[in-house]
Amino acid sequence: MIVYGIKNCDTVKKARAFLDGAGVAYIFHDYKKDGADAEKLTQFVEAFGWEQVLNRRGTTWRKLPDEVQDAVKDNASAIALMLEHPSAIKRPIAEAKGRTLLGYDPVAWEMALEMGELG
Repeated sequence: MIVYGIKNCDTVKKARAFLDGAGVAYIFHDYKKDGADAEKLTQFVEAFGWEQVLNRRGTTWRKLPDEVQDAVKDNASAIALMLEHPSAIKRPIAEAKGRTLLGYDPVAWEMALEMGELG
């Protein structure tokens, strides 16, 4: 299992605490240290849509100039922005056993764990 996010993000901390508490082994990919990967972002955007993968509620997005925000109109422009600003990627994103979870929803993660889809 791989969990993508930012170490200091509160939501990522909750997700990691859930996995640790459940005894699920995982690799943590920290966007701040390890960067974002164009191929992986493309997969996430194809699976969920750029509107879901791009975190437009966060501080990073809100601090961007209006012209930069307005230029994001499709997969390519959203991916380019997320590569330049990895903090604008919704977090966490978890991949395990062919399943990808976007964001931390305790109920969804618990169900995935019970179904053997995590770990």
